[in-house]
Amino acid sequence: MTDKLVRESSITRKTNETDITLSFGVDGTGQTTLETDVPFLNHMLDLFAKHGQFDLNVDAKGDIDIDDHHTVEDIGICLGQTLREALGDKRGIKRYASVFVPMDEALAQVVIDVSNRPHFEYRAQYPSSQVGSFSTELVHEFLWKFALEARITLHVIVHYGQNTHHMIEAVFKALGRALDEATSIDPRVQGVPSTKGVL
Repeated sequence: MTDKLVRESSITRKTNETDITLSFGVDGTGQTTLETDVPFLNHMLDLFAKHGQFDLNVDAKGDIDIDDHHTVEDIGICLGQTLREALGDKRGIKRYASVFVPMDEALAQVVIDVSNRPHFEYRAQYPSSQVGSFSTELVHEFLWKFALEARITLHVIVHYGQNTHHMIEAVFKALGRALDEATSIDPRVQGVPSTKGVL
């Protein structure tokens, strides 16, 4: 009997702009401890983890007296790096996923390839530039840095919506569900799911 593969990772990143400790478990139960200076991001990360069944702990402090940009960006970087490390050589994963999630009047789609080729496509137009104190342009910043550091291909499409909060919420729920599916182990997959033999 072999031990079950433990797919988890943690990171500490400290710069002149942010101080972040983050741990991420792929095969979790949706448990989160989120302490950042950006309340809206806390909410979105909680949704991402709950819908992906990931365990996520984030303790982040940043220069929010300037704005939220550095904190949001650096959390995206840390999350991407821990995902990449947790997945290891990616043996047995499904690799691809496409998920639609509605949130009332809004509909978002997230398509993922755990490809080791970082690429990001983003199609979203929000009715407002802010949700509370949170700038909607930071959604792009977070997702792009996450995809880059995780080395995944990530396509995010918000098909329609009227409420900006609902639209962004649908994105993070869809991201969690798509990533859960793409990283899940398929017993039919022998080795790495690529004709190249490596991801």
